[in-house]
Amino acid sequence: MPQIPLGDIERHFWLTRSVARSMGVSFTEAMVQGKVTENDYAEVVTRCRAADCSEKCQHWLATQSCSAQVAPEFCVNADLLNRLR
Repeated sequence: MPQIPLGDIERHFWLTRSVARSMGVSFTEAMVQGKVTENDYAEVVTRCRAADCSEKCQHWLATQSCSAQVAPEFCVNADLLNRLR
């Protein structure tokens, strides 16, 4: 099975966290409330690292002027982020 190259962990951690924040989602609060486990959060960042949408994500983040109602369609974590909103 071929391995998928993963992007920089720090960059994707911040991209994931920034998209969540722009939607009013706090992964820290979600973990405290039992909606997300630490492993779930690690998987979210890993999925982001494996996706090829960093440039789209950065552009989307740059265009957000207020709280986003939904995650961007191209986001590999959109389903989870939309459920947490």
